[in-house]
Amino acid sequence: MVTKFLHTRYRVTDLEKTLHFYREVLGLEEVSRKKSDRGSELVFLKAPGSEALIEICKYDASGPVVVGPDLTHLAFEVEDMEAFAKHAAALGYPLSDGPHKTSSGSVLAFVDAPDGYEVELIQPAP
Repeated sequence: MVTKFLHTRYRVTDLEKTLHFYREVLGLEEVSRKKSDRGSELVFLKAPGSEALIEICKYDASGPVVVGPDLTHLAFEVEDMEAFAKHAAALGYPLSDGPHKTSSGSVLAFVDAPDGYEVELIQPAP
C-alpha cells in the first residue's frame, strides 16, 4: 500500500519559460534541480504549505510535447481570485476560463501554462 503522494511530472518544451510561469505567476518555490541518468533536465517545485512536488521535465528525445484538451490539470488554492487574475495577466497569462462562482460560494478559474497544461485556481467560499 502507498503511504504518501510525492510528486507529479509534466514534460515540457521550454524549461525556462515553464519555470517562469510556475515561479513568477503561481509563486511556487524551486526545491531542486538535477539531470537524470538518461539526460532529462528535472526541476522540482512546491506550493507554499504543501509537501507534494511538481516535477518539470525537459527531455527532447521523447519527441514533441502534446497535451490533449481536458486531459489533466493541477489545482491550487488562491486567497483573492481578482488579485491573482490581475497579477497573471500582467505577466502575460490571462485567465483562460472564469472566474465562475459555484453553488457552494467558491470561485473557480483556469489559466494555461506553457505547452497547454491547464491550471485550476480555487478561491474558497468565505
